[in-house]
Amino acid sequence: MEHSTTAHAEHKDSGTKEIWRTFWILLILTIVELALGYWMIGKEGGFRLALKGTIIILMLAKAFYIVGYFMHLKHEIKNLIMTIIVPLGLFLWFIIAFLYDGSSYNRLRNNYDSYHKEQSTKPASQQELHNADDIKPKKEPAME
Repeated sequence: MEHSTTAHAEHKDSGTKEIWRTFWILLILTIVELALGYWMIGKEGGFRLALKGTIIILMLAKAFYIVGYFMHLKHEIKNLIMTIIVPLGLFLWFIIAFLYDGSSYNRLRNNYDSYHKEQSTKPASQQELHNADDIKPKKEPAME
């Protein structure tokens, strides 16, 4: 009986240590992300873009760490992990592809549809006047 008690105590201690280690790692990553976010305020150009990229990389690292520990994928077999990671990768690729395609459509629409380009570059007041003229009913000549 003594053997099972010591094994249980060792298992309990290692689980608590792992939870605290995970807590501190996630806390440090979050603090670094927030510090970079506040530091980024007021910065311009390529440096700001580099800080955004760094924050995204830290967020992805934190997400993988959360999935590994709290969803218990750290100890799973590779096939199960791939059934989650591959669809997630495809989903992210679809989002990026659709956003790129949408902005491409918008650029092409402005380049090839001259009426749309003309209407989208007019000041708002001129557009409203133009639309208001189209809505007003035309007066018929008075009969004398």
